[in-house]
Amino acid sequence: MSAVDAFSDEQARTLVNLEQHYRVWIEAERALAALPYDLRRKEVDGRAYLYEIAGRSGNGRSLGAWSPQIEARFAAYRQEKARLKARIQASRRTLEESARLGRALRLPMLAEEAGAILREADHRGLLDGQVLVVGTNAMPAYAVEAGGFIREAPDETQDFDLAWAAIAPDSGAPTLWPMLKAVDPTFTVNMERGFQARNAKAYEVEVVVAPSRAATLPRLDQPRPIPLPEQEWLLNGRLVDHIVISRGGAPARIVAPDPRWFGLHKLWMARQAKRNPLKRPKDRKQGLALLNAVDAAMPQYPLDEDFKTALPEALVEPFREWEAQRPQPATPRW
Repeated sequence: MSAVDAFSDEQARTLVNLEQHYRVWIEAERALAALPYDLRRKEVDGRAYLYEIAGRSGNGRSLGAWSPQIEARFAAYRQEKARLKARIQASRRTLEESARLGRALRLPMLAEEAGAILREADHRGLLDGQVLVVGTNAMPAYAVEAGGFIREAPDETQDFDLAWAAIAPDSGAPTLWPMLKAVDPTFTVNMERGFQARNAKAYEVEVVVAPSRAATLPRLDQPRPIPLPEQEWLLNGRLVDHIVISRGGAPARIVAPDPRWFGLHKLWMARQAKRNPLKRPKDRKQGLALLNAVDAAMPQYPLDEDFKTALPEALVEPFREWEAQRPQPATPRW
């Protein structure tokens, strides 16, 4: 029996269209967000000025007295803003159509809470090098990478694990906390577990970080993860990057670690005595299912001798555990 149930032609085609439509939409959304909130002509003491408005409060700053150059800037701004709004509206319609079709075709789906967080993170550019999805919510992206449904992979959980992965420090302003509060203002930091945030519905978001990336997290950001050496493994290899559908019907982008390293990390976690004993069986099942899917349907991620010899000592036994149960290729019938 194969570790992966391949998508139908229609399912695969829908996923391709979903990704194309999402990329167009998010590009336009980001471009609109990069424009000033508003530009307005104002009269002050009988003279006209162009003002940049910072937000809904109406507060702003002068960009200079009215002139032919200022007037051209104002006209270009209004034209570009109108163009982007029209593009967003059109792309949203096609995106929603693809998402509805994907939901009807029962494509791999993501928890709605996680989807909302990822859409906001992508809107802010955080999925382009700053954060990774490192928990069970990464599994839909691995299914897309495998081209089918991964057999025996555990279902989603009521929490969300994000890894901070930025290489270089940014301006120092908080990054994660404003993103989470924009999704749901009821998020608060768990005072007993400072690396975790919870909303009013008890949905949990945990942030983890590798020691090599801890210094790049803004000093005043929240939640505050504890650097974990094993998180370094999830920075290796080649990332997976796919668009999936959340259970509420809206699409979301998942950027997740190399599936080989993620699967072995799960097997390693299943062996840790400090790990919650209720979670260890799920970790093992998930790790084995994912590695089997890699072996069966992801030749772009080889589990060969070169990969094996590059493993750290802590992951050698988990790799052997997987090898011991490695499904044999089906014998063709002639």
